[in-house]
Amino acid sequence: MTKDPLIRAWGWLLAFSALSTALAVAVSRGGIDGAGITAGGAAILFLAWAKARVILRSYLGLAQAPFWNRGFAIVLGLYALLLLALYLMG
Repeated sequence: MTKDPLIRAWGWLLAFSALSTALAVAVSRGGIDGAGITAGGAAILFLAWAKARVILRSYLGLAQAPFWNRGFAIVLGLYALLLLALYLMG
């Protein structure tokens, strides 16, 4: 495994994107229905949040700035929770 953090971040982004795509395809083809659709949508939102965290920490360099990293993590987490609440209400 490589020690380069950007290559590792790229790998995580690929994995999260593949999982998001697989979930979206399963939902759109009818492989999941009922409560599974809601759970699938929530999982896709969670994966989007995880990808945003990887981008902020690795590509924008927030891993080297703990204060800013924590601030962005809090705002991003609250935003993701707001989106999840709106999704679940709809």
